[in-house]
Amino acid sequence: MQTLQQNNTRWHLKDVIFLAIIAIFFGIIYQLWGYMYYALAATPLKPFANDLTLGVWLMAGPMAGVLLKKVGATFLGELLAATVEMLLFSSWGVSTLLSGSIQGLGSELGFAITGYKNWDKIGLAFSVLTSTIVTFGWDLFSNGYLHYQPLMLIGLFAARLLSVGFFAGVLVYWIKRLLDQTGLMK
Repeated sequence: MQTLQQNNTRWHLKDVIFLAIIAIFFGIIYQLWGYMYYALAATPLKPFANDLTLGVWLMAGPMAGVLLKKVGATFLGELLAATVEMLLFSSWGVSTLLSGSIQGLGSELGFAITGYKNWDKIGLAFSVLTSTIVTFGWDLFSNGYLHYQPLMLIGLFAARLLSVGFFAGVLVYWIKRLLDQTGLMK
């Protein structure tokens, strides 16, 4: 048991390098993904733009978690990717760091629920659920979701859960499986 905990907390140079690569890769994707958000926000789907696109902005954390299998990797992966996005002149400025922190915390909670023992489908499923709940709770206050009617809130939550489930759950799992086949993460 102690060996498992040590493996989950001890960081090596390889881990830090992979975390940096994940952060840079997703930070660039996050910055480019902002254009998709703005395109969607210019359509009649404007109220759903945030929730339909959010899943992509939640990928770095779970990817760091499932690849590195370290306590805190999920939070750090998301925060560092948000930092890269901000440094690339994100239209949301420094608030990108706050969003990245909240998203990382939500994702990290999912793996914490498993006691950091499941970094596969179950851990990802919990990460999807907790990040959806935490980020939605944040948007209730920060983005005025409290002013929506209950049916609209249910629709927004469902759209967010689908987006996060596909991008930060299914797609992260598929990418992990592809990387496992290369033997790169052993």
